[in-house]
Amino acid sequence: MELAERYAELLATGGVVRGLIGPREVPRLWDRHIMNSAVVAPRVPSGASVADVGTGAGLPGLVWAIARPDIHMTLIEPLLRRTSFLEEVVDDLGLTNVEVLRSRAEDVSATYDVVTARAVAALDKLGRWCMPLVAPGGVMLAMKGRSAADEVEAAASTLHRLGATSIVVATYDNGEVPTTVVEVTR
Repeated sequence: MELAERYAELLATGGVVRGLIGPREVPRLWDRHIMNSAVVAPRVPSGASVADVGTGAGLPGLVWAIARPDIHMTLIEPLLRRTSFLEEVVDDLGLTNVEVLRSRAEDVSATYDVVTARAVAALDKLGRWCMPLVAPGGVMLAMKGRSAADEVEAAASTLHRLGATSIVVATYDNGEVPTTVVEVTR
């Protein structure tokens, strides 16, 4: 909990100054961002390699890495100002299970047990970026909002062409606003 509190403090200060989190989000950091991300962490298999595509300020990747020291998290982000912030946060928190990778998803050649993204793009575009990074038998966990079912309907054929064997919309209850995740197994 201490690390999560320190991360929230870093988001509320440096994250706002650097434009990674809007100032209006500060009062909602815990329920809308941190808990919204943390509630999905138990879904990640023990010891998994995980990539967070377009991680921005580290959501959900840093939250998962804090909650689950058994996983190896790769934060994929193309923008230098964001990766600089992420590297500083990783150092400040002393996280040894996190790698910050300045890259676009389509330029990454590694594969991971779990690939996630939160508020990055529509599911069909997100699938084109993320599914090539999902190892066979792995899963993409796309954190989505209320329109998840509609996005699945629109993107299903693209996801199947990219190797999806199953697509499920799951809801995780965090006590505040439920977190909706599109789980795409490869």
